[in-house]
Amino acid sequence: MQTPHLISYRFLLQKAWPIILANASVPLLGLVDTAVIGNVGNVEDLGAIAFGALIFSFVYWSFGFLRMGTTGFSAQASGAGDEQEVRAVLGRALLISACLGVALILIQWPIKLAAFSLLDGSVQVEAVAKEYFNIRIWGAPATLATFAFMGLLIGLGKSRTLLVVQLFLNGLNILLDIWFAGILGWGASGIALGTVIAEWATVLFAGLLTYKTLNDRKILAEEFWPKTKIMDWSALLKTMSSNVDIMLRTLILVFSFAFFTNQSAKFGDTILASNHILLQLIAFSAFFLDGYAFVAEALVGNALGAKRGDVFDLAVRRTTVLAAATAMLLALAIILLGDVAVMLLTDISAVRLAINPLLPLAALYVLLSFAAFQLDGIFIGASFTRQMRDAAVLSIAVYLIAWWALKGQFDVQGLWGAIIIYVIARAMALLLFYPSLRRSVGV
Repeated sequence: MQTPHLISYRFLLQKAWPIILANASVPLLGLVDTAVIGNVGNVEDLGAIAFGALIFSFVYWSFGFLRMGTTGFSAQASGAGDEQEVRAVLGRALLISACLGVALILIQWPIKLAAFSLLDGSVQVEAVAKEYFNIRIWGAPATLATFAFMGLLIGLGKSRTLLVVQLFLNGLNILLDIWFAGILGWGASGIALGTVIAEWATVLFAGLLTYKTLNDRKILAEEFWPKTKIMDWSALLKTMSSNVDIMLRTLILVFSFAFFTNQSAKFGDTILASNHILLQLIAFSAFFLDGYAFVAEALVGNALGAKRGDVFDLAVRRTTVLAAATAMLLALAIILLGDVAVMLLTDISAVRLAINPLLPLAALYVLLSFAAFQLDGIFIGASFTRQMRDAAVLSIAVYLIAWWALKGQFDVQGLWGAIIIYVIARAMALLLFYPSLRRSVGV
């Protein structure tokens, strides 16, 4: 358990930088995929990758509770000094992830049918995106289990181990994607195949590292897997209830970006490709900011488990200051260097021209987004999942109303205005529930 005098800005940066590098490697993968297809393919290929990535954002982000729920519960168990419960939290998460991963493979046909019935792309874009889907779905069990391992590592504050896992996943994925799609010329199917191979290799690697981490923490005489605690029905029900709340919240969040992408497609393939590239820049910034949120998750969970309000307050305040400063730097980088990034990502002149007037709006989104990320981390660490669900419902309503009000006059700029309003609404809605969360920690 961290004491207040140890939670310095230096300590927080030491905890955050491995997570920041790990998270930054995630959108880096998307950037490399986009760059490969953007330079060896055409607008239709780029649009297909946008749709394929969107579908699996729905599929996998919907089960993001396996990462977030594991983080909150494991951090609280660690703060309370219950090492058996730490391992039980992981055991429950892996059990759930295995069942869900197999289920996704079994129901892949209706998932594909539903996904493409909701998307408005050209025939060429959808045909390539379906090929991508047919391959990517086979990585589902590995991806969901990796979520559970990563959630535990974050909850225990093992940020450097998390970095090793994430770099392994994305480094291998990038190499395979360049080989299959860029060198062999397999296009979107090559991107999908490289990703699936990397996902299965990573779950094995993450499992070995996590086993070593937990084995070093347990008392010698204890069994590694406390089966009775893992199968405790009250704990399982609590986990499932929390996970359902997070899943609903995450589905709403993913829907917000899916809605943005789908509305982009209505402006034509060029705008669809342009907004996809801008979303890659935002994803890079968002995962960067999430580094501070992940540190907050672990510290908040520990503070709640130990009933230390002083630790809670200091962790919240200082991680938020760092996140705000970082958001300013990222927004400035997009303004000053965004056109250079776009030139590296695509050589399609129509896409480049469409992006230029939208760069300031993407920068504004990044600048204002840090509050929502920080509050998400605080609520996840405290396992205040019902409140996260309710805040998501409120904020998505604001988003849809904003788009309805703006679309008639401002076109694609209005779409950007609506999503900027949405990220502000996310933070404001969570702030409504913050006082009750703080009271739960204690003095």
